Order: sequence, then C-alpha cells, then structure tokens
Amino acid sequence: MKTLKLIAVGIILLVSSAIQAQVSVNVNIGSPPSWGPVGYSNVDYYYLPDVEAYYDIRATQFIYFGGGNWIRSRNLPGQYRNYNLYNGYKVVLNDYHGSRPYSNFKNHKVKYYKGYKGKPQKSIGSNRNNNHKAYKSNGNKSNGNSNGNSNGNNGKGNNGHGNGKH
Repeated sequence: MKTLKLIAVGIILLVSSAIQAQVSVNVNIGSPPSWGPVGYSNVDYYYLPDVEAYYDIRATQFIYFGGGNWIRSRNLPGQYRNYNLYNGYKVVLNDYHGSRPYSNFKNHKVKYYKGYKGKPQKSIGSNRNNNHKAYKSNGNKSNGNSNGNSNGNNGKGNNGHGNGKH
C-alpha cells in the first residue's frame, strides 16, 4: 500500500511539473518586442514605415523586400543596421491575421510613407541608451545611410490615419 501511495504522489508531481513547463513555454511565444508600442494585445504584425518592412510578432522576424522576393529574417537588412527601433514609428496592423502582411504593401507604402508619424507612441520597454541596437546586424555591408530617425513628416499631416487600423 505504501508503494502505491508513493507511485501516486510521484505521478502527481510529474504531471504538475509538466503542466507548469507547458505554461511557461506558451507565455513567451508571440510576446511583443520591448520596442513595440504599448496598448496592443491581439496583434500579429507591425509595419515599419521608415524601413518599409513588417515585423511578425509570433515568429519574431522582420519581413522586407530584397532581391525580388519578400525575405523573413531575425535582422533588418544591413543598410538599416543603425536604425533605432525604439524611436521609429510602428503602425499596428490590428485587423490582419494572415501570413503575408505585404499583400497590402502598396497601400501601406503610400498611406504610411517614410518619416510617417501618427499618434505619439510609448514603447513597452525602455530605451536607456539611444545608441542601443534592438537587433543584431546581419553583417551585410551597405553604403546606405538611412537611420530612420527623421523627425519631419514631409509637410504632410497624419490625416487621421495614426491608429494603424485599415
């Protein structure tokens, strides 16, 4: 009888530890990055107008056009290695849950042009150092000098499009 009780207790401990491990794994999947805007919980993608790229929150990958194809990568292309994701504007794609946000790229590129600034945004995490890179450069060398820190909006207002809904 004692061995039966010990086996039962052992099974309960194994099951409870397996359940806890599963919960901790699921909590981290699809978490928005620290440079993402505060206040959006059920979002799959951001559009980054300054670099004309998307960020897939679930896959933790950037999606950008290069070499005639849409590329998924953990890093932005080399010409944006100094781009500060905390300072750049992020358009939250609230209502898109597919796998190819770039299917609307022509509209996004026009509506959210380079230098676009909508409503003020606060990042989830803090950027203690403005020179902090929120990603690793993929090592591509480029003569591009785009840093995405444009403060102007080319004389254009946001025309009420600052909420990222479409």
